[in-house]
Amino acid sequence: MADFDYDLFVIGAGSGGVRAARLAALGGARVAVAEEYRVGGTCVVRGCIPKKFMVYAAEFAQAFKTARGYGWTIGETSFDWPAFLRAKDIEIARLSGIYVRNLENAGAELIHSRAELVDAHTIRLVGQDRTVTADTVLIATGGWPTLPPGVPGIEHAITSNEAFHLPELPRRVLVVGGGYIAVEFAGIFNGLGVETTLLYRGPNILRGFDDDVRTHLAGELERRGITVILGCQHERLERTETGVVSHLSSGHSVETDQVMFATGRAPNTAGLGLEAAGVTLNAAGAVAVDKFSRTSVANIWAVGDVTDRINLTPVAIREAVAFVETAFRDNPQSFDHQHVASAVFSQPPVGSVGLTEAEARHGGRRVDVYKSVFRPMKGTFYGGEERTLMKLVVEQASGRILGCHVVGPDAPEIIQMAAIPIRMGVTKAQWDATCAVHPTAAEELVTMREPWIPAGLSQGG
Repeated sequence: MADFDYDLFVIGAGSGGVRAARLAALGGARVAVAEEYRVGGTCVVRGCIPKKFMVYAAEFAQAFKTARGYGWTIGETSFDWPAFLRAKDIEIARLSGIYVRNLENAGAELIHSRAELVDAHTIRLVGQDRTVTADTVLIATGGWPTLPPGVPGIEHAITSNEAFHLPELPRRVLVVGGGYIAVEFAGIFNGLGVETTLLYRGPNILRGFDDDVRTHLAGELERRGITVILGCQHERLERTETGVVSHLSSGHSVETDQVMFATGRAPNTAGLGLEAAGVTLNAAGAVAVDKFSRTSVANIWAVGDVTDRINLTPVAIREAVAFVETAFRDNPQSFDHQHVASAVFSQPPVGSVGLTEAEARHGGRRVDVYKSVFRPMKGTFYGGEERTLMKLVVEQASGRILGCHVVGPDAPEIIQMAAIPIRMGVTKAQWDATCAVHPTAAEELVTMREPWIPAGLSQGG
């Protein structure tokens, strides 16, 4: 057997890479992890965690409104953006430090350098001008936000990366995109008092989610004061003395202080030497892997967003665990990408697991749909107009619940628990046999007795 410097070399110290490195090192493997920026990856440094802090900050605007409705006297309020950024950065540094300590405590070596493959077993550490060798290599470099090419003036726009470090909060912002990141940042800016417009080229936001969820959330965003423009895109951007003017395909123009594009993320594969090592990329530029996360080269594996399967932090972690079981513990495992629950931390938030109604009906399968739209109890007290949506998609023949979709307060918390029985194949009868917890919003999920029948469609159609 060839003598290598390491049993495992991980390129990228995000959630997936760190988990794989720790588990392999704890099992006795000689492990090194290379990271060119900060340990923690997208989730900790420029994604899930700082974004959630921003969501928390933005939610106070609605909380103050609610408090007044419940009899509280609220004095003058203001938001200190620089103070928030300082506190956010301190917490992110603390969390990144925990990742570093966890690697060190496990016995893995952390190398602060960009790493590029020379061949299947040789890695060049660019910042240190040296090469090392490894028996097994794991690519865990994640993804990176992109700006659309060919749009004149696109240099005047930012991505979510820059949004976390704006020197000052803009007075007006245009958020471009219709996915997770776009709707979340639209809610963040709006909650922080920014005049917010959300622009998306498609017919509705959140492509891939249930159609009722998409329509309901778009309405709720507008109810909260966000201007939603659909079926439209940029022709060019122009910097003026008073802001950035977005010239749109509709013939209209919108002037804002900041334009943020959240129209996609690309797998971080450029310049890694993957071609030199013989690693195959797919049409989207992601690392092509089999169900065990092995690439076209036997000793090179990849997990997380760089493979462009399901780009969620918990998925990257589970893929990493399965990789270690397969590659180092002689216990072949593959992560099942079905029934992965997801949450959108929009305002209001979304929780979803399983099939959408359209997916469930595909191929002629007959389903029953249970749907409820209601004002949450907390809002009815003071005359709030917000609406919660809850929806179940049930296979008529078996009674099995195929999908659960929630838009409203605590939707992410609700969907985490709903994902467990749905993954286990729960039927609607079993679901309904669970006694409701009252008074809660979630009890609506176990008290919907009659299928919803849209106009012009027979039951079960």
